[in-house]
Amino acid sequence: MNHLAHVFLAPDSPEARVGSILGDFTRGIDVSLLPVSVQQGIRHHRAVDSFTDQHPEVLASKTLFSKQRRRFAGVALDILYDHYLLRHWQRFSQTDRAIFVEHIYQELQRNEHLMPEKMAQVTRRMVEHDWFGAYRDLESIGYALDRVAGRIRFANKFTGMIDEIRANDVELENRFLSFFPDLQSFAGDIE
Repeated sequence: MNHLAHVFLAPDSPEARVGSILGDFTRGIDVSLLPVSVQQGIRHHRAVDSFTDQHPEVLASKTLFSKQRRRFAGVALDILYDHYLLRHWQRFSQTDRAIFVEHIYQELQRNEHLMPEKMAQVTRRMVEHDWFGAYRDLESIGYALDRVAGRIRFANKFTGMIDEIRANDVELENRFLSFFPDLQSFAGDIE
């Protein structure tokens, strides 16, 4: 899952939500030195990722991508799932989407002291450029995926993956709608 889904599913505390993003930035960090609620968010992040990676709907979704891009399918789905979560927000939350996103941005800014510098830089850009708002648009998902593909250190043909997403959008969306309630239930039971 990507950042929006992680903070959406995280335990209900600002520190745990920071930890739910920090799960992607733990390299070189002694997690045991972090506040317990941040550690809880990191554990939650890892459990959510593990559940997602093994879910039959996610595995089936990966097979929709061409062989040349399938290696990148997990990353693409993570970002795409933020788009589908935004598209179907009212199915999964009683909180207004715009209010939730603004609240998360404020929490990230207030809790920057809990973040390693690399994460702080990313979250500053996230807030400044309203990544979560941009994810409502499929074209922005394509742009984000191309940027990620451009940062990969090995030769690849992942750029333009949005074309395969567009071609399979209905099935990918239906598989997400089948998968996400399972994930939401699982995430609510993580201690």
